[in-house]
Amino acid sequence: MPERLPEGSRFAVLASGSGTNLQALLDVYPENLVVVAGDNKEAFAFERARRAGVPVEHVDPAGFVGKQNYDRELAARITSHDVGLVVGAGYMRILSPVFLERFAAILNVHPSLLPEFRGLRAVERALEAGSDETGVTVHFMVEEVDAGPIVAQERVPILAGDTKEALLERLHPVEHRLLVRAVADYFLGRVEV
Repeated sequence: MPERLPEGSRFAVLASGSGTNLQALLDVYPENLVVVAGDNKEAFAFERARRAGVPVEHVDPAGFVGKQNYDRELAARITSHDVGLVVGAGYMRILSPVFLERFAAILNVHPSLLPEFRGLRAVERALEAGSDETGVTVHFMVEEVDAGPIVAQERVPILAGDTKEALLERLHPVEHRLLVRAVADYFLGRVEV
């Protein structure tokens, strides 16, 4: 049974893709997830948000000169929804200090046992390296990619003959569970930035 969040707990999700992590959060905390924002107009995450009645803030990077101007606008759109936490759930852009400094906390989920396989293609790189395990990490975002304080981690074995798709199928439920728990831990004061 998911824990209830304290009154007034409001968070935003940043997403660029299909939104399975977003859906896990919507399933548990629909009244607390108040906006979904991102860069990819075609992201299915936006459709998931709309179906749940959650406002969407699409900010097209093509309309901005420089990363900082884009991040400033993205932060302003999210801030207008009065959130106490931002959650990166498959958001594929690196956030600059202009964005990071605007919020008290930003959680991110990553498909590896950080500090291993930071950045893009973490699952593929774990397979290419012949690792016998990988996992999921939820961490606070800092300027350096996938280097912030770790909130939760869980190991997932890499099985003989695993493909990227097979491994992702086992990683996704772990991502969903850890991310939901990390949001609760943050709002219930069990983790600090």
